Amino acid sequence: MTVLRLTAAALIASAGCSGPGNAPVDPEAAREALRAALDSWKRGEKADALQAASPPVYVIDAEWQGGAGLKDYRLAGDGEAADANLFCPVVLTVRTPGGAEVVRPVTYIVSTAPNRTVTRKVF
Repeated sequence: MTVLRLTAAALIASAGCSGPGNAPVDPEAAREALRAALDSWKRGEKADALQAASPPVYVIDAEWQGGAGLKDYRLAGDGEAADANLFCPVVLTVRTPGGAEVVRPVTYIVSTAPNRTVTRKVF
């Protein structure tokens, strides 16, 4: 009886892990979404402007949402695909709300499925 209970417990525990995995990232589509987002910021648009695009792009970047302007950017490589995300290094030239110009390296985490999302890595 103990063996039966252990087997049943193992089957129940493994059932939650057998669902579908994340869709792998499409690196070219991810870079395209990232460029679209950064170009939008550079034009002075709001972070949510691309939600009306087709396909929509959802952006989370606290600095952009906080009112900083983007003077320029440079993709610092093709990025590294990891499961459903592309980790893209970017060098930003940002104008702070106070007017200072700051150059900073950042990483964006970009996903292409089920939605295109561009999120600045915080840590």
